Amino acid sequence: MLNFCTLFDSNYLAKGLVLVQSLMNACTDFHLYIFAFDEKSFTILTQLNFKKVTVISLAEFEDEDLLDIKPSRSKAEYCWTSTPSTIFFCLKKYNLDYCTYIDADLFFYSNPSVLIKEMGGNDVLITEHRYTTKYDQSALSGKYCVQFMTFKNSENGLFILNWWKDACIEWCFNRREDGKFGDQKYLDDWMVRFKGVHELKHLGGGVAPWNVQQYKITKEPDGLKVIELSTKSTFDLVFFHFHHLNNQKFSRINEFYFGPYSITKSTLKKLYKPYIKKLKEMDKFVKSIDSGIDGLGSKQTVLSTFRLIAHVVKNSIKRNKIIWLR
Repeated sequence: MLNFCTLFDSNYLAKGLVLVQSLMNACTDFHLYIFAFDEKSFTILTQLNFKKVTVISLAEFEDEDLLDIKPSRSKAEYCWTSTPSTIFFCLKKYNLDYCTYIDADLFFYSNPSVLIKEMGGNDVLITEHRYTTKYDQSALSGKYCVQFMTFKNSENGLFILNWWKDACIEWCFNRREDGKFGDQKYLDDWMVRFKGVHELKHLGGGVAPWNVQQYKITKEPDGLKVIELSTKSTFDLVFFHFHHLNNQKFSRINEFYFGPYSITKSTLKKLYKPYIKKLKEMDKFVKSIDSGIDGLGSKQTVLSTFRLIAHVVKNSIKRNKIIWLR
């Protein structure tokens, strides 16, 4: 059985529930441990009572080390700080053979078991950003992405996990300092610092807005395929990381932004628009349970009609980063 863990609060609830939905469609034999980072998300997730999901509250999860540093971290920084602790909690509490951390803004298109099997006899699996050259942020954000990471419940796996957990407790901030950045830059030297660490080779694990320019997405009868443009090699799309996909609410118009990345119309059509449709449907479902929850974590902006038109035109032309909701 595949064991996963993730974390999110009510502002990420629509994305988190779409993630659950995608896992249910991609694989049958799995269990997902969700760390609910506020009371509203815990209440709704508990009410939904998914068969393949265990919901864990902050009260159950947080230990003294986390509580001590919590006041010094922003909400995002605290989530980053907590990531290795969630994996450790699952391995110990539920005595799992291994556990894979997944970001809540992933969407699975095929069974991720192929990624985990690739690590073989190694104890830890990490995934590269594989940045397109023009978007290379390795110097700031690191070579590897904390998006899909597997740790085995072995002596070496726990040693590496504890090293990372302790490092994040000591320092995990949204700034660059002494070669560190958040929880992610710590991974840069793991291939030489530790033994038993495997760097994922399957390109279908980790397609994202910062590297999708290197690929062509095609829709085949047996699912979505990805063609690497440089080598023409083809592989299954296992998951896409919808990083930086934010909802912006204006006075009359809703927009989704996907950041400063260039995304082709074909990729928007095959990946982004279906995903956004699912997000909207899930947000509507969440609101049917609790109308006070904004599961999309929208930012509200009030603009005059003139400024709104100017804003849309400017961003549409200059940054090519708006997806209209219809």
